[in-house]
Amino acid sequence: MSGRCVVGVDVGGTKILAGLVDAAGNIERTLELPTPVTSQTELVEALVEVVEELRTPAVAAAAFAVPARVDPRGGYALGAVNVPIERLSAREELGPRLGIPVAAINDASAAALAEFRLGAGRGTSDLVTLTLGTGVGGGVVIGGRLFEGWAELGHMVIVVDGEPCFGACTGRGHLEAYCSGSAADRVAERELGPGKTAHDLVEQRHPALEPIGHYLGAGIASLVNIFDPEIFVVGGGFGIAAGELLLGPARRTIERDALTPAREYARLTLAELGAEAGMIGAALVAHEAAERH
Repeated sequence: MSGRCVVGVDVGGTKILAGLVDAAGNIERTLELPTPVTSQTELVEALVEVVEELRTPAVAAAAFAVPARVDPRGGYALGAVNVPIERLSAREELGPRLGIPVAAINDASAAALAEFRLGAGRGTSDLVTLTLGTGVGGGVVIGGRLFEGWAELGHMVIVVDGEPCFGACTGRGHLEAYCSGSAADRVAERELGPGKTAHDLVEQRHPALEPIGHYLGAGIASLVNIFDPEIFVVGGGFGIAAGELLLGPARRTIERDALTPAREYARLTLAELGAEAGMIGAALVAHEAAERH
């Protein structure tokens, strides 16, 4: 294991963040570039480019955290809402070009894995995460093991026939339609005027963040009732930036809607690894891929 490194790549709706990470989870170097959104071919080219840019002789594997449903049996990214991914196989399309073991994982599941092992969930056995970014992702760790199914928690319906979702999603009333950065952008334009964004809401500590936190709490309360986690972690760019402006009203809703005794001991906290959680989680998966080869 000494000297071995991997490349972890977090593919977001607006940017790709990649890092050279050693076996202890230390980040040696990072690279960021905009996410291509015109075609899957262009996206694949960018993923190859970012790995090659970070690559050293010590790199043993690479893994990609993608905002898409990932089939754990075949390793296919089956489709994404905010980026051009449709049945993408990291092993078949990226592995031969890179010449090293590769793997794919859902981006929010990668963040959950990273927070569980190295962040806010250290020492726990049950954890649920929500990442509030361009969309809303989710990850679940139960009994110390990452749930490898879809875990599309952001597409849980919280308002029947509610606000339309974003991108390729045809649903309405999803958590993502109320609590994502994109949803907050929509609120900012309505409250503050054209061109305003979620950043402006946070900067002004705008009261419109209160109902967003309330919706977030409703979603979390349902997940607490399903999974009974020891800790619930909120991350993602918008989630981290808004912080307690969202978590405060969310806690009040959880106290009302979650069942006892879970609502009394389930901790709600911000992610410790911040915007790098998905990248670090991908690196952990890459180290596992290296061990298998």
